[in-house]
Amino acid sequence: MIVAVPREAASNERRVALVPETVQKLVKSGVNVRVQRGAGSAASFPDAEYEKAGATLADGGAALVADADLLACVAKPAPELLGAMRRGAVLVGFLNPLGDAAYLQTLAQSGVTALAMEMIPRITRAQSMDALSSQSNIAGYKAVLLAATALPKFFPMLTTAAGTIPPARALVLGAGVAGLQAIATARRLGAVVSGYDVRAAVKEQVQSLGATFLEFDLGGSAEGSGGYARELTAEEQEKPRAWMVEQIGKNDVVITTALVPGRRAPILITEAAVAAMKPGSVIVDLAAEAGGNCALTRADEIVISENGVQIVGTTNLPATMPYNASQLYSRNLHALLSPFLKDGALALDPDDEIVRGSCVVRDGAVLTGGAK
Repeated sequence: MIVAVPREAASNERRVALVPETVQKLVKSGVNVRVQRGAGSAASFPDAEYEKAGATLADGGAALVADADLLACVAKPAPELLGAMRRGAVLVGFLNPLGDAAYLQTLAQSGVTALAMEMIPRITRAQSMDALSSQSNIAGYKAVLLAATALPKFFPMLTTAAGTIPPARALVLGAGVAGLQAIATARRLGAVVSGYDVRAAVKEQVQSLGATFLEFDLGGSAEGSGGYARELTAEEQEKPRAWMVEQIGKNDVVITTALVPGRRAPILITEAAVAAMKPGSVIVDLAAEAGGNCALTRADEIVISENGVQIVGTTNLPATMPYNASQLYSRNLHALLSPFLKDGALALDPDDEIVRGSCVVRDGAVLTGGAK
């Protein structure tokens, strides 16, 4: 079996799908790993480390994938790479199946079997494969660092000869993986932190990190499937907005993390809420790529509001920490593939719950809602 690892084609993507640590494990299990020259350079994994781990170096294009059984990517591979893959080969990576139906048709026409990392079911057995969580952890951490850099204040309280500086106040909207990591990181930096989520079930998790949980009664459960919050109705979104303006205005930093798979991100911070914040305050919007949780967010831009609030819309934060992000993603990939490796060959079981959930294209057909 040949596993090919390309240099990522997306702009500003510095991660690599497999790191030398994982390559070595695959080689020991009888897999031939072929890595494009320079694939790991942006993540600080030089070619020499891949060779030491047992990988073969190759050029890109057909030389990399023509006879490969599996192409391991972080994001969608370049079109020429997909076109050079043989029919029946397996592609695995973040493929955005819920947001790009046209791409799924392209994959189906190419004849590959495609596994989308973002579709791995959130079950106990799949925790070690959950790349969404591993990368969200990094995004939540980095969001706080961006906020701390942009904020013209200290995060912690400081007692000095010149007097006491009060701590910054930070609010995290959404208490999923990214939100909880943001809360933990802001607390470690010394801020007074509060968290908000429409799911009351996460209250204990927020409080366990030393933050205050803000509560607003929606009049019903906001739990969705797979551990996500469900999309709120227009009426449900309107109820807490006036209350949210007041809460947001009390904080120096607001970090937003609310995403609904396959949908535009919900607006949590209105223009009125931005106007309620003090000059110099910072919003870091982790949903910028999906339209943003703040009404003023623009993807990959820093917007300065009329009252001097910075809205940071940097996307793909995991790629800004490519070494550790690649390590974690690579381990997720290995955890996904290793149960199906038999004598150095990949034998995917279409009836396995994890394969059924993550397989979005097979035998020339698009599989909606999981493999059938």
